Amino acid sequence: MGLSRKDILDIDSLSVDEIQTILDTADGLKEINSRPIKKVPTLRGKTVILFFHEPSTRTRTSFDIAAKRLSADSISISASTSSMVKGETLIDTAKNLEAMSPDIIVLRHASSGAPYLLAKTLSASIINAGDGMHAHPTQALLDMMTVREEKGRLEGLRIAIIGDIAHSRVARSNVAGFTKMGAEVCLAGPPTMIPYGVDTLGAHVTYDMDEAIEGADVVMTLRIQRERQKSFLFPTEREYAKRYGLTPDRLKHIPPDALIMHPGPINRGVEIAPEIADGPYSVILDQVANGVALRMSLLYLLGGGVRNADDH
Repeated sequence: MGLSRKDILDIDSLSVDEIQTILDTADGLKEINSRPIKKVPTLRGKTVILFFHEPSTRTRTSFDIAAKRLSADSISISASTSSMVKGETLIDTAKNLEAMSPDIIVLRHASSGAPYLLAKTLSASIINAGDGMHAHPTQALLDMMTVREEKGRLEGLRIAIIGDIAHSRVARSNVAGFTKMGAEVCLAGPPTMIPYGVDTLGAHVTYDMDEAIEGADVVMTLRIQRERQKSFLFPTEREYAKRYGLTPDRLKHIPPDALIMHPGPINRGVEIAPEIADGPYSVILDQVANGVALRMSLLYLLGGGVRNADDH
């Protein structure tokens, strides 16, 4: 069982059946994470390189744990500890890494399109762990996994995504994923944070948060990405929290069984109130837990893993 592709670069290129296969496989592998001994020999002898050019806690750690739980050898490097600080190009660094015969390279890079360049150049499988403001396919897949796990379906759900849409690769990937799987997506945020033409991706757009979350099955808030902004796009954090923060008063607009999500890291009290992030609506930590299983699924499917009696 596997995918008929070498790389995972975005959600747009995945078919509905492929997404279904990835999510189903993640569901099956998730049980490993609750065992007393959390390791199976599925990818023994395979090598996974985690090549991260941007800071990461959840994505990097979950890929590392996912590889180790499948018994793959995982090597983690960053731009600051590689020869790139000496002037070596990304391609030259990647070719040198490939000369060591890795099976999978997981790349996070500040430049949109960097994983595509490596995928065209290298024979190893490339997984996009986030490229610039373009795409973050594994985050969208784990978000879909979490929603499907809680709701039992994706088709027909109403998903509201609130915040810094302009700088969010998570938002773009989630719009592509959820709409492809039959859900309705509404985007909301300040006009300065809603990029022109984003509605062509298939999502409804509004500047009114209350309109966006009214009757939503899922409300996802996004972090304000100051590191990607050339200038402040709103007056103050207090003003942003008042207009677009998810507060207890706003919960009256959503059904009692709605899910609250956030890709992290969270700016508490800005995009989401602490009592909501930690409250009964929240599945934020479920997203983190599912991130390990989802990334195990991708490594397993791309790495050609074989499950046997020892895996069950």
